[in-house]
Amino acid sequence: MSKEQEELQQITMVDENGKEEVYDVLFTFKSEDFGKSYILIYPAGKDEDEEVNIEAYALPDGDDPTDPQGGNLKTIDTDEEWEMIESVFNTLTKNND
Repeated sequence: MSKEQEELQQITMVDENGKEEVYDVLFTFKSEDFGKSYILIYPAGKDEDEEVNIEAYALPDGDDPTDPQGGNLKTIDTDEEWEMIESVFNTLTKNND
């Protein structure tokens, strides 16, 4: 196992049918503009070259984005939040190319 794989943070999500799925955390960040912290995740166990669906959620109020503890993740409700998240994602992924 590579060092990068060992450092991946994972969370478990439970769907509406009670099925548990493990996700890798891509990154978390805090937005001062919206007063919230966000988490971007994707299904665990995917190969590097495999296309994945990245999901974004707001962390529960008071959850530290540097060490999220879980709880009920909140859906993103506004277009403005989605635009901000997309901008942050694009900025961070460009820097990793």
